Amino acid sequence: MKVQGTPTRTIWPNADGSVGIIDQTRLPHAFVPCTLRSMEDAAAAIKDMLVRGAPLIGATAAYGMALAMRADASDAALQAAHDTLYATRPTAVNLRWALADMLRTLRPLPPAERAAAAWARAAALCDEDVAINEAIGDHGLAVFQAAWEKKGRQGRLEILTHCNAGWLATVDWGTALAPIYKAHDAGIPVHVWVDETRPRSQGASLTAWELNQHGVPHTVIVDNVGGHLMQHGMVDLCIVGTDRTTATGDVCNKIGTYLKALAAHDNGVPFYVALPSPTIDWSIRDGLKEIPIEERAGEEVSVITGRTADGAVVSVTVTPEGSPCGNWGFDVTPARYVTALITERGVCAATEDGLVGLFPDLAAAARAAE
Repeated sequence: MKVQGTPTRTIWPNADGSVGIIDQTRLPHAFVPCTLRSMEDAAAAIKDMLVRGAPLIGATAAYGMALAMRADASDAALQAAHDTLYATRPTAVNLRWALADMLRTLRPLPPAERAAAAWARAAALCDEDVAINEAIGDHGLAVFQAAWEKKGRQGRLEILTHCNAGWLATVDWGTALAPIYKAHDAGIPVHVWVDETRPRSQGASLTAWELNQHGVPHTVIVDNVGGHLMQHGMVDLCIVGTDRTTATGDVCNKIGTYLKALAAHDNGVPFYVALPSPTIDWSIRDGLKEIPIEERAGEEVSVITGRTADGAVVSVTVTPEGSPCGNWGFDVTPARYVTALITERGVCAATEDGLVGLFPDLAAAARAAE
């Protein structure tokens, strides 16, 4: 995707052996690239949400392993880097997937060969992510074209999304936003309802920024408006991303996704989930019982950051002193509320049969590893 007309990825290797990222905590008010020079920098970037979104977290972890191998390629350092990075975020399965991939690549090699192999594999994982997301965009475009035809090609195709599942959450293209970009570029008159997505406001600060950069018509709404819009026929379809999906099609995504799925179900609005295969956790069958839900600091709820009229960016407290805040980061949408999963291999039902039908090789590999 482009930033001020320049093709840009969210993570890239630098010539000096460091890694570049975008500090997403500074968006939308400032576009600030920053540099990761060590595995510890990569871990902090993930934990402190300078990078966020399951695919980008996985890519950053892979480069974190590469940075670790440049400093110390011993067996002990390899395991320590894995463990440190693994502990940064508990919910997004791409983190575990990317780290496991790096271990499989590096463990069999002698230490002298690990650094070069780690950089090559991290770069390959990033390229694979881009290809996966563009394929999701192509399959999602077919879904959007069908919805546009069903609407008689009248007015606009009204789409609601939650959180940020665009290119800022991946290496490029995005998951849930990839079909939106594809549809917009194909001439379908899309309009996107962008949930603000409290408490960190990834929709208002990141999705809206992305759509602005690409020229996609959109409107930012508070999180509780979606149901009202659906009741009044103002949403043609919903599409969201996912941080972890069970083998049976339950979807774990940013907190508030479940409520949107309920509203969509009640109003007969299709609810799609854009699903890159690395987010499938074949070892889990019951999302409510088995997916760990991250609980984050209460300050994310009580403190908000914005730009004042004179251009200063400030943080202010919005809750009474002494009032505690609960901050669950994700919720689980049961498969029965998901119309379909849009993957890099096609569209399927949110069922085990549907997933296995598209990914028999991955399902078989997961069973063999049990």
